Amino acid sequence: MTELERRVSALACWRGPVKMAPLEGGLTNLSYVVEDAGEKFVVRCGDDIPVHHVFRDRELAASMAAYAAGLSPEIVHAEPGLLVMRFVEGRTYTEADLRANIQRLALLLRKCHHEVGDHLAGPPNFFSVFHVIRDYARTIRAASSPFAADVPRYLEAGRALEAAQVPMPIIFGHHDLLPGNVMDDGKRLWLIDWEYGGFGTAMFDLANLSANGAFGETEDTTLLDAYFEGKVSADLRRSFQAMKAASALREAMWAMVSDIHLQIPGADYKAHARDYLRRFEELMAR
Repeated sequence: MTELERRVSALACWRGPVKMAPLEGGLTNLSYVVEDAGEKFVVRCGDDIPVHHVFRDRELAASMAAYAAGLSPEIVHAEPGLLVMRFVEGRTYTEADLRANIQRLALLLRKCHHEVGDHLAGPPNFFSVFHVIRDYARTIRAASSPFAADVPRYLEAGRALEAAQVPMPIIFGHHDLLPGNVMDDGKRLWLIDWEYGGFGTAMFDLANLSANGAFGETEDTTLLDAYFEGKVSADLRRSFQAMKAASALREAMWAMVSDIHLQIPGADYKAHARDYLRRFEELMAR
């Protein structure tokens, strides 16, 4: 048993001896499924990651607000570096699941954007994908990254995509809509992992969902019409397409920075970066 596993097994929230097993699939954090007194919990283990703008006190506040809004599991314990939540008996989504459940996801995002912010306590996060792209560029340039030579092109693309945005209301968004952060228990959908939860506009969540689900034109139309209840202007659609490219670029650059700073067993950050660079190039070509 590692020192981290000993720490997890000795948490004060447990009622008796526990059984624990690693939860596979994370790209940023180590997680465990813990059985305690007939109940199951997930323990997320991770400190602040300043290069990714991840701060655990903000993640905790967003997770608690999302639980209060009925979107996320209950947080039962938190201390520096550890977050304990109730286990959801459900299926983690794949890209194909995102494409097959657009109407349900649009309703989930509307609920997130309209309700989570009302429950948030304490200082808020603010998320701007274009600021993130610029900040990631600084980190990649300063390191011996194999992707550093293309940073000027990424910055130029970011400026053009930002110029294509239209003004929108400020809402509280999730900002990390990878398939693995959506779960289906057979009755409802859950949103998990609120590391990037913060105020922004709805456009990034919509575009992020589309980019991560490899949506085509038909799926994009369905998503926008469902979210905006059919009131989608041509300018809004163009802004969405630009934000979709920005989302893919941000995910690629996230992987480039992770390749420099993170070490999660089994995570191939270079491959993740290449995958999302391909998506970015395809979206820019449109």
